[in-house]
Amino acid sequence: MAINWYPGHMHKASKEMRKIMPQVDLMIEVLDGRIPFSSENPMLAELRGDKPCIKVLSKCDLADTALTRAWQDYLEQDKGVKTIALTTEEPERMKGILDLCHKMMPNKSAGVKNIQAMIMGIPNVGKSTLINHLAGRHIAKTGNEPAVTKMQQRIKLDRGIVLLDTPGVLWPKLENQHGGYRLAITGAIKESAISNEDIALYAVAYLREAYPDYLTARYQLSVLSPNDVTLLEAIGKQRGCLRAGGRVDLERAAKILLTELRAGTLGQLTLETPQMMEAELIEMSELRAKAEAKKAAKLAKKRPQR
Repeated sequence: MAINWYPGHMHKASKEMRKIMPQVDLMIEVLDGRIPFSSENPMLAELRGDKPCIKVLSKCDLADTALTRAWQDYLEQDKGVKTIALTTEEPERMKGILDLCHKMMPNKSAGVKNIQAMIMGIPNVGKSTLINHLAGRHIAKTGNEPAVTKMQQRIKLDRGIVLLDTPGVLWPKLENQHGGYRLAITGAIKESAISNEDIALYAVAYLREAYPDYLTARYQLSVLSPNDVTLLEAIGKQRGCLRAGGRVDLERAAKILLTELRAGTLGQLTLETPQMMEAELIEMSELRAKAEAKKAAKLAKKRPQR
């Protein structure tokens, strides 16, 4: 699956972030607690260098609690990284980010200089909601549509922290196709980039293995078909998504499934595990090696023979 969604303002934002990085003391990356790896921008590691980083797992009221803890343990293996799991229903816990900032920058905790913290995250991950809670006022525009924030802004917080807000930035190439599907399932990618039916078929394949009870309970299914299309059709039939002649409208069925999954109506679920990501990283490395070998072979053929 090829997803091409890298609007012009995102390219501009990436250039601006690189330009001001020398002024930044600390990074805050907001991740979707349901997809901590797929919502992690690979550009951040390059930008960050050895700067401290707080990874905020947002929307954890929608995520599998046990897997959220597993992800925190996994992410904190990286030197200089601390994590905090948050929900929009616990605004007071969000203030814990300010405590973490001071804990990770003890040389600035005396209040002589402000802590310059850059906050970033992919579209629709809850970054703007978090900023508004930290600031104690409505500053960042929020919305369910990806790519709401379009420009950088500096926000003075309590306790000597200055927050540099950035637009929700995707990266130019979604190398891991599994990650692309997971981003689409959670709504981080605009629906025009890929059809709801394709996204839903990927979702039911995962849910059938990881959370079968959620599907049977929510859609009153006695049996879960091993065929993805048949399973989505069964969900559609249960919800009355029928066309003339009794055929199932898969697009309607897909929309119902995705809407309920995103809202947490199906239950608290996480779409990836650290073990899955380790396997997918190996797979991507092998694919890159094959692509490089193929490219080298093509160049060798083009060289004139002596």
